[in-house]
Amino acid sequence: MNRFVVFLPTLLSLTAAAQTQAPKKRIAVLNFDYATVQSDVSAIFGTRQDVGKGIADLLVDKLVTDGQYSLIERKAIDKIMAEQNFSNSDRVDPNSAAKLGRVLGVDAIVIGSITQFGRDDKSTTVGGTAFGGLAGRYGLGGVGTRKAKAVVGISARLISTDTGEILAVASGKGESDRSGTMLGGLGGSYGGGGGGSLDMSSRNFGDTILGEAVNKAVSDVAVRLERESNRLPSHVITLSGLVADVSGDTLVLNIGSRAGVKVGDHLAIKRSTRTINDPATGKVIRRIEDNVGSVTVTDVDAASAVGKFAGAMPPKVGDVVKSE
Repeated sequence: MNRFVVFLPTLLSLTAAAQTQAPKKRIAVLNFDYATVQSDVSAIFGTRQDVGKGIADLLVDKLVTDGQYSLIERKAIDKIMAEQNFSNSDRVDPNSAAKLGRVLGVDAIVIGSITQFGRDDKSTTVGGTAFGGLAGRYGLGGVGTRKAKAVVGISARLISTDTGEILAVASGKGESDRSGTMLGGLGGSYGGGGGGSLDMSSRNFGDTILGEAVNKAVSDVAVRLERESNRLPSHVITLSGLVADVSGDTLVLNIGSRAGVKVGDHLAIKRSTRTINDPATGKVIRRIEDNVGSVTVTDVDAASAVGKFAGAMPPKVGDVVKSE
């Protein structure tokens, strides 16, 4: 009985701690810059491939799985990048990234570069026909080819969306455990030399020695970024706006990602019924409001948001929108 009495408060305290746990920091990951390895990429795959996007996608997957951060969807990033005319050259610019991060409504944004992508040696040889002679140059076949390991190096920076400050730097290097004459295989089933779109998350690519090196480098960076999560500042965003349009249960709000609104937010809808003025100054000191209902945000751009309404009273244009 005594042991039960001691255990119960402990259990309750643990439950309370879990309920008051701080929300996850929200981040976005941009496509990595691969300008320094572009010639290596073209030589390996026989065509230009955006390996920077592949690296970013893998990093997002690992960070989501580990659960330290809340990650914004890639489609939302692509949409905002198009609206903001965000170019490939902005991938490694902290100030541009911070501006984009503010529009996305995230606490920080990850930018990075691929510094090494290929073999640990590039000894050439004579022979080989795959990819129009690339076999000879990259050890994919031919006379006298030495087996080599695949090596991939990446670096990442965690950027504050408030100031553009670099909060943390993480680097990773992956090397295949196996050696071989083929870096990425010749079939093109994962989008290699066959001319398709490279999918680094596919099992076919992951089973190659290059895929093995890529995954190790990305995992290394993910672990380092997770260790730095405490560097991100905490934000408490208080939202306030108006209903701009009503169509059935679909509302358009006059505030968007620039104000901190994000998809999934639940906001209160209120209607001002009267105001109370200070008798001495005439200034409004209080507004009396009725609860109309709530709206769940389903789509956001920089200046507006769309959401689904739920409530007993029909909403009207001009109703107040607030954080719950």
